[in-house]
This record gives sequence, structure tokens and C-alpha cells, in this order.
Amino acid sequence: MAKSKTKKDTALAELIAAAPSTALSELILNLAENFPEIRRECFDYLKENTAVSKMLKRQSEGEAIMSIWAELLPDLEDLDAYGGGPYGVEDQVWELLYEITKRLTSKKVDETYRREILDFVLHFIKSGNSGAGDALDELAYAACYSATELRYLAESLEAMHDDWQTRSARNIYRQIGDHNKYLELRLKYMEVGADYHDLAEFYWETGEKEKSIQIARKGLKKATGRMDELRAFVAGAQESGDRTTWIELQFDQTTGCLTLDKYKKFKKTCKTEEWKEYEPRLLKKMKDTGKIEQMKIHMDRKEYDSVVSLLSKCRYPQFNWDSNTDIRIAEKLEKRYPEKVLKWYLSGLGNLSSNQKREEYARKAEVMAKVRHMLVDVMNDETRWKKLAAKVKNDNLRRPAFQQEFAGTVPGWKVIY
Repeated sequence: MAKSKTKKDTALAELIAAAPSTALSELILNLAENFPEIRRECFDYLKENTAVSKMLKRQSEGEAIMSIWAELLPDLEDLDAYGGGPYGVEDQVWELLYEITKRLTSKKVDETYRREILDFVLHFIKSGNSGAGDALDELAYAACYSATELRYLAESLEAMHDDWQTRSARNIYRQIGDHNKYLELRLKYMEVGADYHDLAEFYWETGEKEKSIQIARKGLKKATGRMDELRAFVAGAQESGDRTTWIELQFDQTTGCLTLDKYKKFKKTCKTEEWKEYEPRLLKKMKDTGKIEQMKIHMDRKEYDSVVSLLSKCRYPQFNWDSNTDIRIAEKLEKRYPEKVLKWYLSGLGNLSSNQKREEYARKAEVMAKVRHMLVDVMNDETRWKKLAAKVKNDNLRRPAFQQEFAGTVPGWKVIY
């Protein structure tokens, strides 16, 4: 096969060598006209291997980009018409869109080509039905090299009267320094915490710091949704000023979604007198967070009675992951509360009298190994262990997969009778 391929290549090479330049030019032009991918390859190859002017190189890069667009356009039109398509087609379209974006970011494409490709892309951005929105947005932005071009993009997006595109237009106006247009669009929509945070940052960056703080405080009272960034902004702006307001914001930030890390950080932030005031408030708020984080905080505070009480209310995890925090906590409580931890481990066995998948038998075998560890190693009650294990084994003698998994995981299972 290799020999045949070599002969074929040799024959083609001889034909090319014998052909006049006009015939070769005609062949290449015909192929490039009918196959966009070949047209792109021609531009890329000849641009790199031929001594041409910078102007022609830039023009060639623009033509290569238009060839890629022609290559992906039929599939993009189908995606836009049907609201998506097969994964393979979507991946190919995204890949080619990003190839155009990469070439545009080289800053070596003439404005004529960039405006042409931008207008093509804006049509699909306005439709918003292709599923390639992110890639199209990036391409449109990459096509704009100057503030004038960015303004054209912003005006085009604004004219679509779509919330997402209006936000993009607003960000572009802010980027190019058109503060009036930014504020016009920004003030039309002020609802969630991120809106007030965005406006507060704008005023801070433009030097109106007092106004910035006023906007942020207003947002803390009126905004909805996620408030973390807004609280952090106000806290950062006021850290060296009003300590009382600052520490209150830190408290709100900590308890908004309380975790052990946030608890420890806030405690470290507080002065002694502040901690005396905020500790009971924080512990009251702690009841609003998940049981796992509550247990972690109680463990840090060495409040073990509270931990084991919460543990008893937790369902034993149905999957054995290294990150099962409740199991790790239970292991630390084994010697302090052996009966309660044993009871929790036993709850993880569930129903032992029904047929189940081998994976479930394997999981239960790991739980049974923990039960054995508690009875034999911690509680020194081997008799109790043997009685329990014998009953479980005999109840499942007709389940070979059960017996195999338990024998492979639970020490001494084979000799239990």
C-alpha cells in the first residue's frame, strides 16, 4: 500500500512539474472557489511561504477569515433555524468560530473584513437561536479594534432591545468612557445586588467615592438576590472608617451562607468585646445552615454533644466518597459516644433482606466493616459482633454476590457461623 501511494504521489508531482503556471493557477482558483476550506488553506500556505507586502498579508488574513465563515455558515444557519443540532455539528461550528476569533485577536485584519464579519455575526446574535451565543459574542468583540468600532457594536446590541445584549452594550459604553450612555442604560434596571455593585464600582472608579458608598448602602436595603459582592464592597470601602458599620457588614457576609471557614475568619476579625456581642447572634444564625457545616463548627468549638445530636439526625450517605464529612466526623466521635455512633453506622446498612445490585452489597460491606470496628476494636464486645454478623450472614446465604462482597471487605467474615 505504501509503495502504491508513493507512485501516485510521484505521478502527481510529475504532472505539477510539467504543468504551465497558468494551468496551476486556474486549478487552484477553481478549487478555492468551490471549497472554502481549500481557499483558506491556500491563503495560509501562500502567505507564509511567499514574499509579499504587509498589505497583501493583511488582505490575505481577511480573506482567510471570510473563507472560514463560508465554511461554517451552512451549519450555523441550520443550528439557528432549528435551535441547535447534533453535538458533532455544534462542536465544529464552535471550533471554527473560535478560529476566526483567534485570528481577529492578532490585530492583523483590515477594517473592511472586520466590519463585514461583524455584520454577519450580529444577525445571528440578534436571532439568539443557534446555541452558539458565547462564541458569537466573543467573535463580535474581537472584530472591534477601536473605540469607534466598539461603539458601533454597542449601538447594534442596544438596538436589539434584549436584556442580555443591553447589558453587553452597557459594559462597552463604560469601557470606552461614554459615561452618559452607561448611566442611561444602567439606571433603567436596578434590582439585584449585582446591579448596585456595578454602579457603586463605577462611581468609585470615577472618583465619586462618597456617591459610590451611598449607592452601595442603598443596594443593601433595596436590592434582591445575591449580596456578597455588594457587602464586600461596602466593607472594603469602610474598613478604615466606621468600624461599627464595617463589622456589621462582615457579620452579614459571614452568616449569609455560613461555613466553618467563614466562622473562623469572622471570629479572627472580631476584637474581644465584639466577639462577645456577635457570638450569640452568630450561633443563632447557625441553625439556618446545613447540618454538616453546623457539625463542623460545633466540632471546632468542642461542643461534642451538639455534634452527635446532629449526626443522629443525618442520613448515612448512600455513596462512599472520601469527602463524606459526616463519616469523618463520626470517626472522631467513636470513643466518646460509641453506642450513638454504632447506631448511626447500623442505619447505613438499611434493608438486608432483599435482593440488590452488587454495588449496593459492596457499599453495605464497607458499612458492616465499620460496625465490626466499633464492636470489636472500640467497644471490645466481640460476642455481640459475632451474634450480629452470624444473623446477617445466615439471612443472606442464598445471595452469593452479597457473601462475596462481605467476605472481601469485612475481616473474618468467612469464619462467622
